[in-house]
Amino acid sequence: MSTPHPTPYPEPFFHPDPEAATDSRIADFARWAARHQGAGEIQDPTDYPSLYRWSVTDLEGFWEAVWEYFAVDAATPYERVLAEETMPGARWFPGATLNYTHHALRDLRPDAPAITALDETGSSYEITGSQLRARVASVAATLRELGVEQGDRVVGYLPNTPHAVIAFLATASLGAVWSVCGQDYAPKAAADRFAQLRPTVLITADGYLFNGTTQDRRAASRQLADALPTLKATLLVDHLGLARPESGQARLTVPWEDAATRTENLTFAHVPFDHPLWVVFSSGTTGLPKGIVHGHGGVLLEHLKILGLHTDLGPGDRLLWYTTTHWMMWNLVVSTLLTGATTCTYDGSPAPLARPDILWELAARHKVTVFGTSPQYLLAMAKLGIHPSTHDLSAVRVVGSTGSALPASAYPWVRDHVGAGIQLASTSGGTDIVSAFAGSAPTTPVWAGELSVPNLGVALAAYDATGTPVLDQVGELVLTRPMPSMPLHFWNDADGSRYRDAYFTAYPGVWRHGDWITLTSHGSVIVHGRSDATLNRNGVRLGSADIHDIVERFPEITEALVIGAEEPDGGYWMPLFVVPAPGITLDDSLRDRIRDAIRAGASPRHVPDEILAVPAIPHTKTGKKLEVPVKRLLQGMPAEQVLNPAAVDNPELICFYAQLGAERSKRAAHHR
Repeated sequence: MSTPHPTPYPEPFFHPDPEAATDSRIADFARWAARHQGAGEIQDPTDYPSLYRWSVTDLEGFWEAVWEYFAVDAATPYERVLAEETMPGARWFPGATLNYTHHALRDLRPDAPAITALDETGSSYEITGSQLRARVASVAATLRELGVEQGDRVVGYLPNTPHAVIAFLATASLGAVWSVCGQDYAPKAAADRFAQLRPTVLITADGYLFNGTTQDRRAASRQLADALPTLKATLLVDHLGLARPESGQARLTVPWEDAATRTENLTFAHVPFDHPLWVVFSSGTTGLPKGIVHGHGGVLLEHLKILGLHTDLGPGDRLLWYTTTHWMMWNLVVSTLLTGATTCTYDGSPAPLARPDILWELAARHKVTVFGTSPQYLLAMAKLGIHPSTHDLSAVRVVGSTGSALPASAYPWVRDHVGAGIQLASTSGGTDIVSAFAGSAPTTPVWAGELSVPNLGVALAAYDATGTPVLDQVGELVLTRPMPSMPLHFWNDADGSRYRDAYFTAYPGVWRHGDWITLTSHGSVIVHGRSDATLNRNGVRLGSADIHDIVERFPEITEALVIGAEEPDGGYWMPLFVVPAPGITLDDSLRDRIRDAIRAGASPRHVPDEILAVPAIPHTKTGKKLEVPVKRLLQGMPAEQVLNPAAVDNPELICFYAQLGAERSKRAAHHR
């Protein structure tokens, strides 16, 4: 049974400016669709609900409109929009041939910045549209000479700098397949991903910046290259200016400056709509990371939609979203170029000790219009007492947040300390679709603690245990119709069984994502956390995010993790782990206040059995709390069967939580 979830914030926290909404690109698209696509039900271009209903009921009409509105340039035309709607196996735009890189470069202004490179020291430089085209052409020619052909794989072991963007665009221009991870991954963890792909070329850097120090990754790069026997060559980026190592490898090593400074003509391989563009990997918390393959056309259309319509990006805009290269947000940030806007790369810690507000300082200096981050960052800024509005953030119109549910407490902080007229856009999606299921738009109001709307073209529903759609009630996040950016397949999954098992076993023909959500009567979406980490006490279910939201509002608590663990004797243990703020001791008084807050703000049935102070909460490399693995450890499962240490931000924590689980198992056995 699932419990009804009353909407705690019936009134919007924020209303968009009517003039800005009318002038937005999504409103222009609605007007265009009404004129050209037969979307007659759209009477008011700022009426998002009517636009959304059309987008999911007339799926072919909507995606054809996206194609035409953004003038997608195909070398050969498509035969129809959606030839097969069955999931998995939907076939989009058969017959069309195109190239992602062509679209990423075509609308850039030659003398305007295409990329602004930033780092934690405050340094910056710009690459104009014409410079970017020239460097992409040069690297593409180098890759071609090194033997890279259409369908081959090129991999990057790189920080978030323009080098990664250029390398990806050059790879895609050839019809080769790209994959990248950050250099905070150990060589073995990177090899666990890349070796599956049997890459032809590795592009790596001498190191990266983080929290005031330079991280030398020359030895790690050599180790990674040695673990990839299919390599024909390595391109070495001199990012930090470290001395180039003597090559002890039989394979060719090419300096980046040689690869990227040739004078070459830029050409594009026109590939089928569903030709692989990149492989992004799951976190790899259990076993080898899954390689998720997306296509040129699906990514192109989805990213034009989410960045061009939902985010309202266009020429003159600048997007700065803190990400690492192995988080799917990096892929989305690169796609800023599709809209003709400037994308900002950032190398370093999001909050270095010497300058914890550096991202806000850079946003002000470079007139950023869309600033993106994570809930953890916004909460940390509040607890550190940072006041971003001391910088001139007048250009910022949107603050985006993703990675986990943004708690309601963050909304007033952004209003009061960043800017009252800024739209706070909380979004939720995943690496699986390399985009978002729900978020906001320039025409939508914002409710604190909620995502404003399901995104256009996303047939989102919440299913109860019987597979029935529910409203104002917690349910499984499902998609009842396909999206163009759904995976083409998983890498090394010839029969598609792993792909089907990942999404389509619970409800045949319907995508089950694994998140626990509420669709509200006023059209918003509340994300409660992973459904496989749901707190299910006596049949009454509650999302873990509902508890985390309440507990992390306490200034004495840095972070929290609640777990509901079924026990062999039929019992149910629900501990709450908290990381006290510096100088704070978790005493009985603080525990009582936390229990009272959960009882009043979430559910009296979900007051934790114990509240325990811990040194840290484990996360994936992209910052998501490892709820299910911790649950398994607490249930006594051996650590080696639960998760891969290379996928954890702090591997030492595995031993800590495994020991807790072992001690609890011993006590339970003793009592039996």
